[in-house]
Amino acid sequence: MGEKVDYIESVERKLDIHFKNRELIEIALTHSSYANGRKDIKFNERLEFLGDSVLQLCISEYLFLMYKDKPEGELTKKRSLIVCENSLYEVAKRWDIGRYIRMSKGEEITGGRERTSILADCVEAIIAAVHVEFGYEVARKFIIDNFKDVIKKAMENKIILDYKTKLQEILQKNGDVSIDYILVKFDGPPHRRKFYTEVCIDNKDVLGKGVGYSKKESEQNAAHNALSNLQLKS
Repeated sequence: MGEKVDYIESVERKLDIHFKNRELIEIALTHSSYANGRKDIKFNERLEFLGDSVLQLCISEYLFLMYKDKPEGELTKKRSLIVCENSLYEVAKRWDIGRYIRMSKGEEITGGRERTSILADCVEAIIAAVHVEFGYEVARKFIIDNFKDVIKKAMENKIILDYKTKLQEILQKNGDVSIDYILVKFDGPPHRRKFYTEVCIDNKDVLGKGVGYSKKESEQNAAHNALSNLQLKS
């Protein structure tokens, strides 16, 4: 019991919010894999469903009120960037929430604590828990406080969903350039394989390096690193 209290209190400190209903935040932090074969365990998918709607409404309202000069089409695009899986993942990483999610051992050893979809879903479940416990006004403040950096990046066109495409656009704007993603190595057991990729131009200059639990993820991370390096040089 003491461990459970410590675990919940640690999460509350991360979120800067205190729940009277401890079961609610515990459910928000429980992945469906943890409940497999346990009928008495509730998991966070229902909360995730509610949290998605609360998040959409709060962000829509905020953009509507704060950016009165923006047309509907632009606000829709900005909202989609703010509430996308990658943005939710960014919030989850800031909270370090992956370490607190209850999941099966199988899910954990295959990288579940770092999986974008699991962390993003957990953020939505936490938002729902805040809404259920404290009501809309507190949930709205909680969302805006925690998404203000994401909102700023979206409005400044700094959120990139596909780093490989963005890198290609930048490198080839003045002519054709050969861009290659080279798998340097991989290690780890089959169920937890880690891939290391370098992105090069014209088969020589290494622009960036990336690591991921799939080739696709490692290539995207290499492109992200390359874009960061190019910004430092400019």
